[in-house]
Amino acid sequence: MTKRASDVSVSPPRRRSSYTIAPLVLITANVVLFSLFFVWPAVIGLVYSFTNYTGVGAFQFVGLDNYQNLFGDSIFYDALARTLLYAVLVVPLNFALSLLIANLVVSRQAKGASLARVVFFIPWLISPIVVGVLWRWLFGENFGLINYVIEKLGGDAIPWQSNADLSLGVVVMAGAWWGTAFSMLLFIAAIKNVPTSYYEAASLDGAGPWRQFISITLPSIAPTSFIVILLNTINAMKEYPLFLALNNGGPGTSNNLLVQYIYQTGFKTGQIGYASAASFVLMLILMAVAIIQLIVNRRMENR
Repeated sequence: MTKRASDVSVSPPRRRSSYTIAPLVLITANVVLFSLFFVWPAVIGLVYSFTNYTGVGAFQFVGLDNYQNLFGDSIFYDALARTLLYAVLVVPLNFALSLLIANLVVSRQAKGASLARVVFFIPWLISPIVVGVLWRWLFGENFGLINYVIEKLGGDAIPWQSNADLSLGVVVMAGAWWGTAFSMLLFIAAIKNVPTSYYEAASLDGAGPWRQFISITLPSIAPTSFIVILLNTINAMKEYPLFLALNNGGPGTSNNLLVQYIYQTGFKTGQIGYASAASFVLMLILMAVAIIQLIVNRRMENR
């Protein structure tokens, strides 16, 4: 028994909706850009790290020689140690300042909170190079505003630039000042998402502002705190323009960070292969930092 043609329902051909095509276009564009500006340079850099490439002409594969020489290079270790020290100093300072400002701004008792957000966000709009120049005007030894005020008050000029530790301290303060704005915005959004009923219940139980901050605010914004620490650590490990503009890694080479070491090795001395090996070591360090922080964060969430 066969069905008549009129009894067979024919469904209309499916048309791709814009809701299907648009995500595909956006994803494809991101994949192309990611491949073009990250994967391809990374592959080229990895290949160069096993060669004696100088930036021009042909090159020869040298195996692991670049990595072996790198791990015996005392200048590399000095730059790595200074980079880690800078990250250890600037990340907690940035975290504390941004969290403090965010709490003050979202406080119900705060006056002019909107204006304060704009003022505190201005540093983030400034280029790191400009930030370095501004802080150099402030802490220059012979022309800086801070030493000018100190001398006017009868004190002696402080060697902000010629003392390695003081020079690093100035960069730490400048880096924390510049990066606080972005972290502050993340904390403001996180704190506003904490239910006010928690604070109201805590107030009824007699908990003061400090106890509420420790017992409610900090646990509630733990995921945001993790992101802030992770991003700031990675940024600190890759810092370069701020040092370049403020003291050029000085005095001398005492504050040369790892990225500056890579730049000078690769582009000033023409050791592209050697610099590529150093770049991959830095990338592995950053990946290790991210993985460790991710593991710690998951363990804290599972408690």
